[in-house]
Amino acid sequence: MSGPDTPRRLRVFLVDDHAMFRAGVRAELADHADAVEVAGEAGTVPEAVRQIVAQQPDVALLDVHMPEGGGRAVLEQVRQQLPDPSAVRFLALSVSDAAEDVIGLIRAGARGYVTKSISSRELVVAIERVADGDAVFSPRLAGFVLDAFASRPDAPVVDPELDQLTNREREVLRLLARGYAYKEIAKELYISIKTVETHASNVLRKLQMSNRYELSRWAADRRLT
Repeated sequence: MSGPDTPRRLRVFLVDDHAMFRAGVRAELADHADAVEVAGEAGTVPEAVRQIVAQQPDVALLDVHMPEGGGRAVLEQVRQQLPDPSAVRFLALSVSDAAEDVIGLIRAGARGYVTKSISSRELVVAIERVADGDAVFSPRLAGFVLDAFASRPDAPVVDPELDQLTNREREVLRLLARGYAYKEIAKELYISIKTVETHASNVLRKLQMSNRYELSRWAADRRLT
């Protein structure tokens, strides 16, 4: 029986375009049902925005790289539609640990950013802290944010060259720069090799580069790898 001193469970909403990953997170959080409950989930930006605005969960877990703008688009659109933008807290849960992804989402209003290697218990603690208004980051990522805000606290993170690329092209760029073969990238991103080739060609064309060596140097200079 619950009483006035019984902590209420936090309502969490999952946003990720991979249904299997959402199912995995839901199962992991079910082991901590005394602290959190999954209020809903969505695999697309429009559906996520619609449901989050309607349900107003305590915390929304956002994947960064999704079609139609990814987690940042969800965050920005929800905040525009809510009478009180702080009614929902946002925590990024992403495979990406790239500096521009972390900083961009934090500047957009997320309260934290953790990677998908996090344990279920650590994720619950992160959710609780974000719901309380704290900022939460995986250890390696905190340095990105501190460096960015300490050096240019009022400046938005804008890179005109990088902004030309779609989210998927950025993912391909990052993996190319890390030395992945097209076949490995296709497997990593669940797309065909031909699609990888198309994205790689678009990246080289947009950045006006001719080979992977130039691309790797460019990415390393921006700490994208």
